[in-house]
Amino acid sequence: MIAIVDYGMGNVRSLKNAFEYFGHDVVITADPEKLNTADRIVLPGVGAFGDAMASIRQRRLDAVLTHQALVIKKPMLGICLGMQLFAKRSIEHGDHVGLGWIDADIQRLQVSQPLKIPHVGWNELHFPDSDWLFQGIRSGEANFYFVHSFHMVCHNASDLLATTDYGGPVTAVIRAGNLLAMQFHPEKSQDNGLKLLENWVNWKP
Repeated sequence: MIAIVDYGMGNVRSLKNAFEYFGHDVVITADPEKLNTADRIVLPGVGAFGDAMASIRQRRLDAVLTHQALVIKKPMLGICLGMQLFAKRSIEHGDHVGLGWIDADIQRLQVSQPLKIPHVGWNELHFPDSDWLFQGIRSGEANFYFVHSFHMVCHNASDLLATTDYGGPVTAVIRAGNLLAMQFHPEKSQDNGLKLLENWVNWKP
């Protein structure tokens, strides 16, 4: 079973539909017991970092999720804001502490004209062709849909798996052991996004 974390700030319905397209059992939940028994957990997110962390803590999900991620080492997938919550902290509208699973900070995108913030639209990924996550996706045709104003800056180069270009290199995918996260929206990225989700579900850590 795949559990999508429901903390009030995620595009959960379209994600559920994407996983069900492959025939998987999916539950949208904030119930710790269901998160504990799930085979995989997805942390989505749309909105502000500080509000998201406050909502997670209010529901007392931070300890539950951290136990599953770092102790049980269950496969965890972060999407968009969900990816940013994996970091130690964010400077979005103040200084906010994240889940701290990845040694990284969230910083505002730095761009010049004619590029605009937020970054909204399709961008190509740069990734290692041989990696299991990108099997079935061709270099030069790997376009994914982004909507964000902030990005992750990793302090461990080994955590960085794929980048895109938007006024310079931007972290697009990170991975550390059982933790995987994407800045873009795979559920809105048509066939390429569905393929990434399928590859993640089929991955046996």
